[in-house]
Amino acid sequence: MIRMRARLLVLHVLVLTLLVVLAVRLWQVQVVRGQEFVTRATETRTRAVIVPAVRGQILDSKGRPLVRNKTALVVSVDRTRLSRMKDGGVKVLTKLSQVLGRPVADLQQRITPCGPGVGKPCWTGSPYQPVPLDEKVDTREALQILERQEEFPGVTAEIHSVRQYPGGRAGAQMLGYLQPVTEAELEKREGLKASFSGVDLAGRDGLEYVYDDALRGKAGLRRVQVDRMGKALGVEEQITPIPGDHLVTSIDSRVQMVVEKALAKAMKSAPGADGGAAVVLDARTGRVVALSSAPNYDPEIWAGGISARGYQWLLSEKSGKPLVSRAINGQFAPGSTFKVSSVSAMLRAGYPLNGTYSCPGSYNVGGRAFNNFRGIALGTLSLHTALVKSCDTIFYRAAYEQYVKDGGRTPKKPPKEIFANMARAFGFGSPTGVDLPGESAGRIPDRAWKKDLWNRTSAINCERSRKGYPEVKDKARAEFLKRLALENCTEGFLLRPGDSANFSIGQGDVLVTPMQLARAYMALVSDGKVRSPRIGWAQVRPDGKVVRKIPVPVVGKLPLSEKERLYIKNALSQVAADGTAAGAFAGFPMNKVRVGGKTGTAEVWGKKDTSWFASFAPTKNPQYVVVAMVSQGGMGAQTAAPAVREIYEGIYGIKRKPAVPGGRLSTRLPEFAPDGTVAGG
Repeated sequence: MIRMRARLLVLHVLVLTLLVVLAVRLWQVQVVRGQEFVTRATETRTRAVIVPAVRGQILDSKGRPLVRNKTALVVSVDRTRLSRMKDGGVKVLTKLSQVLGRPVADLQQRITPCGPGVGKPCWTGSPYQPVPLDEKVDTREALQILERQEEFPGVTAEIHSVRQYPGGRAGAQMLGYLQPVTEAELEKREGLKASFSGVDLAGRDGLEYVYDDALRGKAGLRRVQVDRMGKALGVEEQITPIPGDHLVTSIDSRVQMVVEKALAKAMKSAPGADGGAAVVLDARTGRVVALSSAPNYDPEIWAGGISARGYQWLLSEKSGKPLVSRAINGQFAPGSTFKVSSVSAMLRAGYPLNGTYSCPGSYNVGGRAFNNFRGIALGTLSLHTALVKSCDTIFYRAAYEQYVKDGGRTPKKPPKEIFANMARAFGFGSPTGVDLPGESAGRIPDRAWKKDLWNRTSAINCERSRKGYPEVKDKARAEFLKRLALENCTEGFLLRPGDSANFSIGQGDVLVTPMQLARAYMALVSDGKVRSPRIGWAQVRPDGKVVRKIPVPVVGKLPLSEKERLYIKNALSQVAADGTAAGAFAGFPMNKVRVGGKTGTAEVWGKKDTSWFASFAPTKNPQYVVVAMVSQGGMGAQTAAPAVREIYEGIYGIKRKPAVPGGRLSTRLPEFAPDGTVAGG
């Protein structure tokens, strides 16, 4: 009996203890931490959804769209949710493949994160971002997914805004493209991380990249109340997204199409041509009117993710590497178009503007004969005629004389390097600063460059001078390369006499981009100021309000007097009528539009010549600077000059409707109506 009472007592104590613990715990939950758990409970019933903003359009100078948006049904997959399924989402993807008519393996590849050993198409974006699998689904396919959501967990079919290119391939490299935002970008760019919607795309090249922040806009926010099953009960809070601003450019889409056709025709006319570019600048302002590079590609290839085969094709030699813009990235010897810099250097060196100069068939430079074009002697010429007829030997002599004055191969004092420094004053040897990414700098091969090159290559050259080139089957060529390697090994750091001669006519190691050459001619024929060209003209809100205008910076000034500039300009004004480009412009109505310029034929070892024509029009008061280049296009008058002629014919409406009525470019931004449309458009 006593033992029974003891057990009951222990049981009572235990029960009372449990009741006390429970009471204390309830007091902690309801009183001490009550508000905390209420807040948590509320949070679990609320979902924050970031709403992406509509990306701004890219417009031409008249408000016509170069890149616009169109609505499309997009099927996306939450790869994180699929990965948590027992089968890794295979069952869902199998059903989805039947709806979309695409292999399961293809869908799995597209949602696989890119990395070592994982080729395209793979997912380059954030792991928390839905992966778009198809941006061209029809309503029937979308309904199959939406009406059977229980069979497609983690799969959505929603209307999204996708990019459309009314001009097709025109200016593809200039416009750029969009790709999913990567984790690295989110960490690097605070503004992007703060407004990341989960489905945002970022500019990867061209204008889309440079003006990405303005075009992207600001995402909105929607807080949705849901039950424990995730079903939406209502909207608790909503912040409307702010659409991205439109980018108005100085590009004239009609001129752009004229340039694209002219360049394509030039490429087709030159068998073996492997690349080309054309640049049209407004000579008065420094703004870009048209920019073309060949070969080009269809920018819509990026929509929905590019295949591994498609991506490799864009990078391949066989396709001509169309991702590369020859206009700003292509570096080529400029040939005689470079003589505007060399004649300017002669003037600064003290050669008389109105003097006369002998133009023999060849000139001896450092013990080697440098020939005029086809070895033809042109007699005694003025600098004016030397440019019109494109005499080489006058420039060989002047460059060699300045080379000797600087001390030749071993200068004893800091050399003046007048020819190289004048080229830099024209903007060669450094990027123009145009508002496009990845611009090349070109090359000015002066003494410093030679020494730097030798430091980087002497070991290789010295080894080759000993071992030779056994892989080269042509014995004569192999022997030549071995001798050249020995020369570069022992004295490659020296600027040779021939280097200076070649430099003066745009040959040898000097390289320029078509944009650099256009910028140089613009400075020469306008006011002497060197500008950094701009494509962007203004940032405009969707309601038409101008946020900001984009100025064209002046970055330098030519060291020439107005009299000297006019002298060179007047000489160039005769080239198309009576000089080296006369054949290409035969029958052109010079009385209506007089075109000036300079042909260039640059030799490239192992390839056909690079064809150039740099021009301006009208010669009296230039409105346009047009430069065309065709790699392996032959002589300048043969391929590039006819392309430039066709561009002017298109602009001014010679034998056709003019791309620019009256030939005068607008100096005012397009006017927008309150709804954001172009007034009168």
